[in-house]
Amino acid sequence: MRPNRPVTAILCAATLALTAAACGPGDGEAGGDAKPTVAVSQPNTDGIKIPDQLKDKLKEHGIDLEKWKGGEWKNWKKEDWLREAGDYINPIIEDLWDPDRMRDAEQPQRPAVDPDAGKDQGVTDPTPAPVAAKQANPPYHQSVPESGKVFFDGPEGSMVCSATVVKDPAHPGKSNMVWTAGHCVHAGKSGGWYRNIAFVPSYNNAGKPAAQLKGAPREQVAPYGVWWSDWAQTSDQWIATGGPTGGAGAPYDFAVLHVTPEKGSGKSLEETVGSALPVEFNAQPVPKVAGITATGYPAAAPFDGQRAFQCTDKPGRLSLNATDPVMYRIGCTMTGGASGGGWVAAGADGKPALVSNTSIGPAKAGWLAGPRLGPEAKGIFDAVSRKFK
Repeated sequence: MRPNRPVTAILCAATLALTAAACGPGDGEAGGDAKPTVAVSQPNTDGIKIPDQLKDKLKEHGIDLEKWKGGEWKNWKKEDWLREAGDYINPIIEDLWDPDRMRDAEQPQRPAVDPDAGKDQGVTDPTPAPVAAKQANPPYHQSVPESGKVFFDGPEGSMVCSATVVKDPAHPGKSNMVWTAGHCVHAGKSGGWYRNIAFVPSYNNAGKPAAQLKGAPREQVAPYGVWWSDWAQTSDQWIATGGPTGGAGAPYDFAVLHVTPEKGSGKSLEETVGSALPVEFNAQPVPKVAGITATGYPAAAPFDGQRAFQCTDKPGRLSLNATDPVMYRIGCTMTGGASGGGWVAAGADGKPALVSNTSIGPAKAGWLAGPRLGPEAKGIFDAVSRKFK
């Protein structure tokens, strides 16, 4: 039996191809593992202070916060790249994510995966027919208010994923929790925590194409602010087995972030965006799910990474390993960058609920797969909620 120990992680965006589905600069890929972690905030920034235990954690790793903010975070030497659970630090660097940097973070990584992956393992349904992704109706704050983008830095440069605001049972109506993919926060077996992780709800709310965003003010691309992750967790299975190709760790490729505003407003994320989705951990068996809608910001061609798109389809089953949980799979042409985006279906009460997130897909976009959220996912979710109770 697999352990149900919640662990923290922060991973990178890879691509859609039985490899993590996200994006970054050039044609690289990333996926990976992770563990429980601690996050910190930058001192003297709008009153945000670092707790004493986190100051001690910085000193323990020989990190000078001022040097870090001045560019030391760009040091990706393997021996200096924090990897272990509890080593996660993510100080706020005010205005680091300006509009140009956000836009440039969307160069997609090319996926590479065996199109026959999953055959003859467990229960796998026939490959679904591609479903053409349709642009979400702008303004996104009205049509998909819970959706947004996660930005972060890795050794290859600035990267991006998609994510969803979810409800926090410990803070009804005032959640600061965000759901994304595990590979959007940690580099996996061969690396460590990603850095400068931040969530931007309703990114490019008006849905303008990339050409019209050049020189745009920050308020246009991030109308509801930039929210830095001060804590994150993912599954120990993803940490131990996750990788950029072959679907390794994909059935456990999920993560929960707790966020704090770069420039404090006193309001929670849920209050700021006006909405949050409940998470359904006891979703019906795949064959009984009538339909799932996936939302994300695909960046690889023919998409530009600046606009939100959606696919709706009846899910099938994808089994990558007979001993791992079966995954949801839907037809969808979204590409890298959509990784981590929420999958929504009717919950137990018949109302919309998050039931999965984009994890993997084939090299040639045509379908996406996401993990079913079971005990491991609930353990992580509950741990983050309790941490800030």
